[in-house]
Amino acid sequence: MIRFDQATVTYRGGVTALDHVDVEIPDGEFVVIVGLSGAGKSTLIRAVNGLVPLTSGTVNVGDRDVGQLTKRQLRALRADVGMIFQHFNLVDRTTVLNNVLMGRLNRVPSWRSMLGWWGGDEVELAMQSLEVVEIVDKAYIRAANLSGGQQQRVGIARALAQQPSVLLADEPVASLDPPTSHSVMRYLQKVNRELGITTLVNLHFLDLAREYADRIIGLRGGRVMFDGPGSAADEKVFEKIYGRSLTADDVLEAEASL
Repeated sequence: MIRFDQATVTYRGGVTALDHVDVEIPDGEFVVIVGLSGAGKSTLIRAVNGLVPLTSGTVNVGDRDVGQLTKRQLRALRADVGMIFQHFNLVDRTTVLNNVLMGRLNRVPSWRSMLGWWGGDEVELAMQSLEVVEIVDKAYIRAANLSGGQQQRVGIARALAQQPSVLLADEPVASLDPPTSHSVMRYLQKVNRELGITTLVNLHFLDLAREYADRIIGLRGGRVMFDGPGSAADEKVFEKIYGRSLTADDVLEAEASL
């Protein structure tokens, strides 16, 4: 379980990114977080693994209070929390397989990772992770030679190689076209449903959120404006979250038709 209790983040200059947020996410849930740029979506996700420390309040992952962890304990938490990024964050010059194996860095001694000395068990796990996202045939191709959608699938596989209990995806489809965006969302949904991994995804596109989310959390100005099932998030709900009427920029399929 992930639990935010009066979680507040105020950046230098006085900008409040999270404002006394109370949210509880049970094990195995697929949650999509929506809101305008600056609403606090990325801050919320990055507070889970301690990349953004809280100014006040608490965030707990299981029985761990993230703000009270030592450096060693924080590294252990991050090994249990996989992260998928908007811009993939792959090493272009090396192979897909090596990129996925980097998900094991927190699980093996540092001297082994520096030498690239991966055991058979690690390689097998990496290949299994690639199979989940159906890109195992690209294992020995350089990451630079993949399309954007393929690179994001490698990013998902790298996170899976960590054997995480929680998966965070920070705007994972922002740089992808509509068909590829749906493909990536389906793989994230597959990971959640078949492997039971608690999954939090930041999205801008409202139609994607409604289609794939078990639950939608809507943020505006760092505050929770909506928290409920995707099926209940109609246009009026989204207008409440966004504080304005919706535009074509808020909907993936509308952008695709332009």
